[in-house]
Amino acid sequence: MSGPRAGSGRIRACRGGVFGSSSDSIVAVRRRRKENFLGGSGDNVVTLSLGASRLEIGNHLPLTLFAGPCAMESRAHALETAAALREMAGRLKLGLVYKTSFDKANRTSAGSVRGVGIEAALPVFAEIREALGLPVVTDVHEREQCARLAPAVDVLQIPAFLCRQTDLLLAAAATGLIVKVKKGQFLAPWDMKNVVAKLKGAGNPRVLVTERGASFGYNTLVSDFRSIPIMARETDCPVVFDATHSVQQPGGQGATSGGEREFVPTLARAAAAVGVAGLFVETHPDPDKAPSDGPNMIPMSRLETFLKEVIDIDRLAKARRSLHGFS
Repeated sequence: MSGPRAGSGRIRACRGGVFGSSSDSIVAVRRRRKENFLGGSGDNVVTLSLGASRLEIGNHLPLTLFAGPCAMESRAHALETAAALREMAGRLKLGLVYKTSFDKANRTSAGSVRGVGIEAALPVFAEIREALGLPVVTDVHEREQCARLAPAVDVLQIPAFLCRQTDLLLAAAATGLIVKVKKGQFLAPWDMKNVVAKLKGAGNPRVLVTERGASFGYNTLVSDFRSIPIMARETDCPVVFDATHSVQQPGGQGATSGGEREFVPTLARAAAAVGVAGLFVETHPDPDKAPSDGPNMIPMSRLETFLKEVIDIDRLAKARRSLHGFS
């Protein structure tokens, strides 16, 4: 991925792309004393550094993309998808964090494919960071996994179903990495302040919160876009919108989850219009053959066109920062 977004001042590029080839990751957080795009008195900017480059993530800053296949399938597949996403993000001048999971511990059925496992994934994560210069985010399900993953990734993601698991949150916070926590489908957006308080209380202010829909009857999620400014205000954290899991139909196919990927662009455009720090999108070369969450994922061949629309809306929304609503 090459070249910063013109005039943004938020991506500092180096040789090899927006992120360098070093495996050393340093994360920092900086408070900007300026009007929060989504309301409130300030805005936390989480800074992700890899080698000589860094990426700033904030609600008033240009959109950051978190993207990749749901589950790691092999070293070759991971490197291929990461390289393709890196090239695409370079063309779009879009900050990118590569996402994939080593273990899908929360599958609907015990017989479903879970992933390659942590031992196989660790060297692949390191290679993506070192060879491609891309930061990596992956899920953690058990507290012991946090310290093991810390040297090989840049962001730890707490799954929605586990967002209230105190021991897991504390273990993730203790690594010093950015912690990206998904709002449980069962939580109100203002309840996320308690989740964030656990992380910050453990000494880690490097927190991203993610909206991924709310339970609405059986096997259905609905996105309430009021939750984005509410979470920004209540947590003082950058907010990410998960566009692909928001169209999931949990358990909708009996032993597996269903999904309605045709609505991903609609929800992503709506989130960009509201204003978010980041967009989370799972993508795959052939979603219908993916081992996990295929019905939700966007085909990689269609991702760039879709993202161009979202970026245009993001720029327009953040240029109109006076449109905060009424009190």
